[in-house]
Amino acid sequence: MTKPLLIVGSDTGVGKTVLTAALAAYWLTYRDRTASRNEPSTSLGIYKPLQSGEGDREFYHHTFSLSQTLEEITPLYFETPIAPAIAAHKEGKAINLALIWQHFLKLQQQKECLLVESMGGLGSPITDEYIVADLARDWALEVILVVPVRLGAISQAIANVALARMEKVKLRGIVLSCSQVYSEEEMEELAPPQMISRLASTPILGILPYVKDLHDISQLAIAASELDIERILI
Repeated sequence: MTKPLLIVGSDTGVGKTVLTAALAAYWLTYRDRTASRNEPSTSLGIYKPLQSGEGDREFYHHTFSLSQTLEEITPLYFETPIAPAIAAHKEGKAINLALIWQHFLKLQQQKECLLVESMGGLGSPITDEYIVADLARDWALEVILVVPVRLGAISQAIANVALARMEKVKLRGIVLSCSQVYSEEEMEELAPPQMISRLASTPILGILPYVKDLHDISQLAIAASELDIERILI
């Protein structure tokens, strides 16, 4: 059984969903002993506690054979595609922290591998007074930080690592995510792994390559195999 893992981003649209999907595909392809062509996996759980607007939970539900309903993937859903704390206020709803905690505990007990995708980054608000870093700390989750390969990657990585340390979040490492195919020279110019690791004093757990078809489980699993997977799925 692996430890539950929280996947957060240094910003929006940086590859959290891609990494979560790649790790899920890797688990289903290489580690899931319960997998069957005709039956959904009972060992893998994907959890996104809150979501605003259609997107990730629908993608996971349609791409992977999971023994989870949409509501089990995401128990708190808002129609307005903005930050959940703002969407809840706009729709006259409450953020029920106890509810998402109870759903997490249930999945943790049921699943061998539980991947939790964050609502944005460590500093993203869940309520008016509670951010993702608070949730990571309170739920005792180890965290993978996804940093995109683009200008600004270095400062984003350093700032998010600093926040993790300030909030006493256990950061397992950083994954650099590619939104297109980059040469080694471009990688070094935009997001040099050794420099980021040194300045942030945090290990780089690999570079997630560009995945053309996010619905292709074999492509996703191959992408995950490029990472230091034994340090991620532990």
